Amino acid sequence: MTPRVRAPELPQNFPWLNTDKPLSLKQLKGRVVILDFWTYCCINCLHILPDLKYLEQKYQDSLTVIGVHSAKFDNEQESENIRQAILRYDIEHPVLVDVDFRVWQEYAVRAWPSFMVIDPQSYVVGCFSGEGKRQVLDDLVAKLIQEHREKGTINFSEVSLTLEKQRQPLITPLAFPGKVLATSAGLFIADSGHHRLVMSSCDGEVLHLIGTGKAGLTDGAFSEAQFSAPQGMAFDTENQLLYVADTENHALRRVDIQRQVVETIAGTGEQSRNISPHGGAALTTALNSPWDLEKAGNSLFIAMAGPHQIWQLDLEKGIVKTYAGIGAEGCIDGTLAECAFAQPSGITTNGKELFIADSEISSIRGVELEQTGKVRTVCGSGSLFGFGDIDGQDIDVRLQHCLGVEYAHNHLWVADTYNHKIKLVNLTTGNCQTVLGDGSAGLQDGQGKNARFFEPSGLSAINSFLYISDTNNHAIRRVDLNTLEVTTLQFSGLCAPDVCIPPYLSATSSQPTQK
Repeated sequence: MTPRVRAPELPQNFPWLNTDKPLSLKQLKGRVVILDFWTYCCINCLHILPDLKYLEQKYQDSLTVIGVHSAKFDNEQESENIRQAILRYDIEHPVLVDVDFRVWQEYAVRAWPSFMVIDPQSYVVGCFSGEGKRQVLDDLVAKLIQEHREKGTINFSEVSLTLEKQRQPLITPLAFPGKVLATSAGLFIADSGHHRLVMSSCDGEVLHLIGTGKAGLTDGAFSEAQFSAPQGMAFDTENQLLYVADTENHALRRVDIQRQVVETIAGTGEQSRNISPHGGAALTTALNSPWDLEKAGNSLFIAMAGPHQIWQLDLEKGIVKTYAGIGAEGCIDGTLAECAFAQPSGITTNGKELFIADSEISSIRGVELEQTGKVRTVCGSGSLFGFGDIDGQDIDVRLQHCLGVEYAHNHLWVADTYNHKIKLVNLTTGNCQTVLGDGSAGLQDGQGKNARFFEPSGLSAINSFLYISDTNNHAIRRVDLNTLEVTTLQFSGLCAPDVCIPPYLSATSSQPTQK
């Protein structure tokens, strides 16, 4: 525990979100305050959100959590983008936009996420960094409440907040769709913000809703199953099976399209804390934020964002294990056993190599599909802070937190998420060029660089079309690869959960029910 020092006051002239007015430590005197220093790209920062929500609910009359958003990437400095992240991750505490790292520096913070615990008399009494701090924070908060109750210096009352989700409810038909998968059976959409999957034709005719729309981990019929912020998918055409990275459940799910049933095939529902390479029986081995999937033969390859690794599930044997990556966050090329990744979030293959959107180093990586294979950096700086928006060759290329990658027509298509662009990589030359988007966040159809996107996160190609999950626009975009014309798909009758019952669902089909 750090020595008692007076907590620096919070700036009142910076942007504040999830509150109708700035909060001050003077105003909060008598309450325990936790400052959470975070940035919304960071998987470790996302992992601690359930812990903070638990503490907020347990001590709602005496604890105030304030998120201090100290941005890593340029795109994360925009208040509107932070607002979208608050909505996406259902953050219910006030968030201060830490302009130019001022608060970070005043509190001498050194890493994301970090927590400063401030007692009811406005002294800093605890400082912690990293994940897995729920119990230590819980114990300290309980101790402070008891001490200050005895001293008569605690203020038991609730702080009234106006949340962003009250101002902007998620009632759009899709909510922050993370990934999209185009197949011969149709289009599969990870409707991440609505905790469900949507299956449609490639023209937008909705065929099935899979999941109730309530976050949970429940197997069963399409109308009963539950997911939690699902992301990447892979499809077994022969057997009509959809595999799903159920990200916030830390699980893999299998969707039988013919039987209309969902079942869990890997993960325990709890987040693994083990980042060392390991493996075991799929249903008893805990996973850590699986973000995207690619099927090759009888293996399912997993972009496992949490431990910065690529994993492999043997679909016949039911064994899941680390395939590549030592568990450290960084960019190390070489053998499967010595390489390192940084929050891999997209995966695709040309049959010989896996290609990874390695988001935190804003780079594309290649992983050979053989046990003696090597890992290479295809393009991008390979540095945690080497990001930007520069087309060019190999290591001279600059991307900004790329989340999606798709192999099609002998090229790699890249969702350069924080640059709001789609780029094309020549695997032979390593050349990377912008082909879609002008770099401004927006929703605009048009040809090539005249189109606009808002943090696109997933890509999937079939025949002469490329489909894009345009995450912050709550939309699926379709690109004619012959003309580079971008259009926005319309899903007739699709509604947000609890808003309406879609007319195409009959009483005997996969009508969602709320539990």
